[in-house]
Amino acid sequence: MLVDSHVNLHGEQFADDLDAVIERARAAGIVRMVTICCQLTDFPAVSAIAERHDDIYCTIGAHPHHAKDRPDITAGELVEIARHPKVVGIGETGLDFHYGYSPREDQFASLLAHIEAARQTDLPLILHTRDADDAMADLLESEMGKGAFRPLLHCYTGGPELARRAARLGAYFAASGIVTFKKAEDVRAVFRDEVPDDRVIVETDCPYLAPVPHRGKRCEPSFLPDVARGLASVKGWSEDACAEWTSDAFFRLFDRVPRP
Repeated sequence: MLVDSHVNLHGEQFADDLDAVIERARAAGIVRMVTICCQLTDFPAVSAIAERHDDIYCTIGAHPHHAKDRPDITAGELVEIARHPKVVGIGETGLDFHYGYSPREDQFASLLAHIEAARQTDLPLILHTRDADDAMADLLESEMGKGAFRPLLHCYTGGPELARRAARLGAYFAASGIVTFKKAEDVRAVFRDEVPDDRVIVETDCPYLAPVPHRGKRCEPSFLPDVARGLASVKGWSEDACAEWTSDAFFRLFDRVPRP
């Protein structure tokens, strides 16, 4: 049994064969999927997929790339949308200083609203961080002191210091297909040395980041066993143990998703 904690199913990449993609995932042993909202205008499409499938859930949030579209978003707005019965997380939100598609001040404003919504709803907060390790660690520590919330650092590619600081706050970490990439030894080292065994989950982040041996292809949830094999190798686990550890961690964090 495996759970794909982060899929992007509503985009044009899956427009022609979404039902087949979902069936292949089920055939590969994927028992639950969380399809992610990356901009507020996408929520109707994202939630519609979750509504059609008993084993798919969704989130509400705005990726830092889209923070500029609604820098005035409030926690109250997010909390209201999160009343939808299939919403199980807040995000994807975060900080991305690599591309800078949104001004930093808009990214911070959006992220703070998402943190407050995560506090109020007690839903997991799904975080994207790129080239912003220090800023993210500082903000998480500061905000945790104002009231607890439950962070998940998705598709973790940050350094060991952010991992250590986030782990001290109780954060969870998601491994993607990057753990299988030939040149990603630095990412593997963080998962091996810094990420707690009981707070690691797996994701495909499809249609992006297809794991070995699917590099160059459109990623889909049925590739998750290859991500899990990569993480198992890093952690020194058997494949069965990896499925057990990551599924237990997922259902502990995403506690509004019923376990099969």
